[in-house]
Amino acid sequence: MRVERIGRLWYVILPDEAPALLTVGYARVSSHEQKPQLEPQANRLWAYAGQNGIALDRVVSEVASGLNDRRPKLRRLLADPKVGTILVEHRDRLARFGVGMVDAMLQARGGRLLVIEDNEVDDDLVRDMTEILTCFCARLYGRRSAANRARRALSIAQE
Repeated sequence: MRVERIGRLWYVILPDEAPALLTVGYARVSSHEQKPQLEPQANRLWAYAGQNGIALDRVVSEVASGLNDRRPKLRRLLADPKVGTILVEHRDRLARFGVGMVDAMLQARGGRLLVIEDNEVDDDLVRDMTEILTCFCARLYGRRSAANRARRALSIAQE
């Protein structure tokens, strides 16, 4: 936007066209043991974009739980006003909860959330129950995994 002065009047000159919003892929795995799966996931995003005529600008990859809302790369992606569309392989790769809110935010910017494998349950109650069970299992197995790591560390320290 430019401002020009002609005599005593100021004119605001608006750009003819709004800048194009970026399309960014987001790949995520839950643990470091799954990290080797990140690159193939990102490659599938690139391939899907190419096959469907989507101009993908970049792919952001992250290792973090879908229950964790403190994912720095996703936070930067959502905070960037230049990002309009986010492409994910599955809904749960973006987040376990609140995906609809993210989609609404992107739509308000003129973008959208694109999900490659969107063969998820349409019934809200079933989806909610699935998310609750997923959350419960993730926490249960996370605790068990932490206890196993602590036991291994203790046995190594005792040797």
